[in-house]
Amino acid sequence: MIRTTVLAVFVAAQLPGVAAAASCGPTVTAVTVHSVTPTRYLNYYRVVATVTNRGDQAQAANVLQFVDINQYGDRLDDRGIPPLAPGQSYTVSYTWRRAVDAGKLTTPLDLRIRPVVPSSDCVGAASSITF
Repeated sequence: MIRTTVLAVFVAAQLPGVAAAASCGPTVTAVTVHSVTPTRYLNYYRVVATVTNRGDQAQAANVLQFVDINQYGDRLDDRGIPPLAPGQSYTVSYTWRRAVDAGKLTTPLDLRIRPVVPSSDCVGAASSITF
């Protein structure tokens, strides 16, 4: 399988058209590897994601929402996000364990916003990172 140069950078950035369509609420706007801690059998990747409210209104005080960390469609974990004002950002982190002998650029993590209360169809696009 041919790998593109974009994957070599580790982050699949959002397309401008997707971001424009997602201007109604919170969106995962960036995902990066903050650090890697190697051990004998595992590498610990600290993945940092930024969520930004791209909407033009503040979220209600009772909003309950999460960033879900998914791998191959299965949720590994989640991180809570407080209500955000227009343009406000919030950063979440996740430490992911990976075998030291795992092939590079073979495993994706997808980060998605999951609204709970109030339920909303106004959710931005997901971002992903490939290890």
